[in-house]
Amino acid sequence: MSTTLILDGKVCTDDWFLLAADTLGDTQADKLAEHEGDDIIVPLSCWLEIREQLLARTGKTGVWLQSNETPAALAADLPQLPLIALNFPVFSDGRAYSSARELRQNMGFAGELRAVGDVLRDQVFYMARCGFNAFALRGDQDPEDALGALHDFRDGYQASVDRPVPLFRRRA
Repeated sequence: MSTTLILDGKVCTDDWFLLAADTLGDTQADKLAEHEGDDIIVPLSCWLEIREQLLARTGKTGVWLQSNETPAALAADLPQLPLIALNFPVFSDGRAYSSARELRQNMGFAGELRAVGDVLRDQVFYMARCGFNAFALRGDQDPEDALGALHDFRDGYQASVDRPVPLFRRRA
């Protein structure tokens, strides 16, 4: 795949393959064999269906959730997942913000948490506050410009995943 993304505050190359449900279809086994040594991201439905086969692969496997799917479905598998991608189907669909916070704060997920789909520069700061540490930007977005969005605001008033102590508690 080899596209660009922001990971842990740096622009880098993305070598993970995101396998969408429509590309897997009935040929799931063939697609997985095609990417045997690669790092892949599969839909939740695929993970739930062939979890053991995916864990036995030589490449790493991550899971991506649609905005209408809940992280609770992955609760028992979190220690085995190096990456979870949360899809933003459109800019105005913010359900993945809640899923990110749930994964980080309540479920203790410590791996890569990636925003995918309709991800814009203007969202990056807020996504990071919810626990995202990786951003696969929409194709028309400039990664270097979006990287600057992580520092658009000096401080946040409310507590968040990245800063659990609210501003009024940090001020003496």
